[in-house]
Amino acid sequence: MSTALAIASVTHVLKDLLNNGIIDRDITGVVGGNVIVTALAPDKIDTSANEHSQLNLFMYQVSPNPGWNSQGMPSRNSNGDLVSNPPLALDLHYLLTAYGTVELHTEILLGYGMQLLHETPMLSKSAIKNSLSPPQTVTGNDLPANLKALSTSGLDQQAELIKITPQALSVDELSKLWTAFQAKYRPTAAYKITVVLIESKKSFKSSLPVKERNVYVLPFKHATIDKLLSQKIDTDPVIEGQKILPGYNLVLQGSSLYADHVFVKIDEFNITPEASKISDSNITVKLPGELQAGIHGVQVVNTIAMGTPELPHKGFISNSLAFILSPFITNAAVNNVTGSGSTPRSADIVLKIEPALGEKQKVVLLLNEITADPSKDPNFYSFLDPVFTIASPFVPVKTITFKVKGVKAGKYLVRIQVDGAESPLTVNGLGLYDVPNIVLP
Repeated sequence: MSTALAIASVTHVLKDLLNNGIIDRDITGVVGGNVIVTALAPDKIDTSANEHSQLNLFMYQVSPNPGWNSQGMPSRNSNGDLVSNPPLALDLHYLLTAYGTVELHTEILLGYGMQLLHETPMLSKSAIKNSLSPPQTVTGNDLPANLKALSTSGLDQQAELIKITPQALSVDELSKLWTAFQAKYRPTAAYKITVVLIESKKSFKSSLPVKERNVYVLPFKHATIDKLLSQKIDTDPVIEGQKILPGYNLVLQGSSLYADHVFVKIDEFNITPEASKISDSNITVKLPGELQAGIHGVQVVNTIAMGTPELPHKGFISNSLAFILSPFITNAAVNNVTGSGSTPRSADIVLKIEPALGEKQKVVLLLNEITADPSKDPNFYSFLDPVFTIASPFVPVKTITFKVKGVKAGKYLVRIQVDGAESPLTVNGLGLYDVPNIVLP
């Protein structure tokens, strides 16, 4: 493969080809004067009364080669590490232009130049090597620095031969090009040189070769979770709409859930269900005790033993559904009540909760007055920022205290919200909420 000097090397080889052709065909004798070959931008060429008879080769565009660029494998893995060095494949677009002040000189020069390129449809490796090799007779430091550099481009070593193809440009395209050059128009022919392969020399990771191949043919399964329900204990019924609380069973209902090796993924927890609790339409797992209150995602993942030795690999993965793990209050107490009569009360409301509270979880206390008079509007309050002892390193907390103030005396239902997940209330025989509650005397 070539280095970044390959583009300049192609221009040098083409210029050398034209130069040699002018000498071999004695074109200077045909036009009756000296002829030079250049590789300059058109606006850099002298078109005054002193205009020379010359052929100019100008690279006006570089484009990606669609064939070679589609061959390279992905150069980076999922971690972003370089695993291969696919070549940068380029096509070079040139304009061959003839200059001269003598009548018919431009036509003669352009004709000879086009004939030379027609007779050389591709650049052989030997021609490239000879053109780019420094002359053996040159001694000292008088060799041009750019020629020294081009000799190291490696253009003669690339796998693909470099081909020369004439291109047909319309009058409109030529007009736009020469307008962009801001130069005087001269007779011009267009060519495409393909393909130049530039390869990076950066180090990359290479995987070891495969020693053995194991082929596995398995039926395709599309596991789907349709609904998430909860069950207090194994012997209790699965109730639609029941809150999901710590210690409960999570019941996944769907289709194509059964597999020989399957686990339920809840956030970072991988839970293997009991064999008796797996079917194609249901999987039941006990929620991990470390799960915090709030929103969680669940998926069913099948593993397939593959390889030598056999190791578990991911098979099918179901869709992901979210569920809310609600906190619940195991005990509520009122301490340090101040205030009397009709004045609002201040107090410490101490709650014991499950599951334990995490370090950065948001907690809100909600109080709703229980009143026997249905015509009376009950009072309600909310409080943020509970007080609890913080250990270092942090240890999840199960006892929190809210310092409340401005609360009227009475009996109140108690709820908490943890990251938006709300604790449940119990209904009495009359169908009214009654537990948990506190009384502010």
